[in-house]
Amino acid sequence: MVSLLIAVIVAALIFDYINGFHDAANAIATSVSTGVLSMRLAVILAAILNFGGALAGTAVAKTIASGFADPGEVTQVVVLGALVGASAWNLLTWWFGIPSSSSHALIGGLAGGVTAHAGCDAFRWSALGTKVIVPLVVSPTVGFVFAFLAIILLTWGFRRMLPRTATIISRRMQLVSACAMAFSHGSNDAQKSMGIITLALATWVATGHTGLPSWMVESDTSQVPLWVKIACAGAIALGTAAGGKRIIKTMGSKLIRITPMQGFAAESSGALTILAATHLGMPVSTTHCINACILGAGASRRLSAVRWGVAGNIITAWVLTLPLSGAMAYGATLLLDLVFGRAG
Repeated sequence: MVSLLIAVIVAALIFDYINGFHDAANAIATSVSTGVLSMRLAVILAAILNFGGALAGTAVAKTIASGFADPGEVTQVVVLGALVGASAWNLLTWWFGIPSSSSHALIGGLAGGVTAHAGCDAFRWSALGTKVIVPLVVSPTVGFVFAFLAIILLTWGFRRMLPRTATIISRRMQLVSACAMAFSHGSNDAQKSMGIITLALATWVATGHTGLPSWMVESDTSQVPLWVKIACAGAIALGTAAGGKRIIKTMGSKLIRITPMQGFAAESSGALTILAATHLGMPVSTTHCINACILGAGASRRLSAVRWGVAGNIITAWVLTLPLSGAMAYGATLLLDLVFGRAG
């Protein structure tokens, strides 16, 4: 059913757009909260760099497309159910201003969709452990340590400068780190939607369907077609341009109030962590990484500076994202199976 495939592609681009405004705070919250950039300028800059980052590679997209389930075990209904569950969770957490992980929402949704349609054995749970659970713990930890050490080194390096001079230099440095963070966000997050569309196209071919023009599907179905890259890069850029002020407020001021120097330490540490994960094909949570980096930069001065109650709410959302998005996708897939039939 071509119409169902089109529905999946549209749903994936909508998810990518939601990901953009849901996770816009990842790239710009710290630079806005420190006054280095205005909200409007930060959002435009982040949108442009998200687009560029999205075109920088496909390692994460390939992991999503083939790392968690065999395309032969997946139907268009499964992919659509996964996207519905992930998008529902993203919108719910966005409404309450909770910076949850769009990446884990999508993977949880895929797990729920595959399980609902083909049973638990059809999903590669070992890949979930190595590609998601381990990075879930490791990437924020690495980001926290990097930011903690970075702010200590910066404080030592600026110790003989006048406070005004140190602030001016820090603000300029943070402008660079904000750009790096926005680029890294696009490099990892947009590839997830690329991967889900590539999975849908591979499923179409694996189930014996024909009729798609050659430009839509690569001869090697694990490769990401050019039109998918451009479409997903554009969708996340447009979503980022839409803002996401609720979550920006949580990350920029409710979690901890930071200085430009701390903002630079947090953003540069987050960007390095995310770019390393992208190179390894790991779909990490950019939200987790930057939150941990903000906490690391703030805690280096004094632990009491962190609003640990807000941090606790964020961590709770992290823990709940995989199972609850999976549950939403499970229910959505069962419903869609009834509507379209299990052959969909």
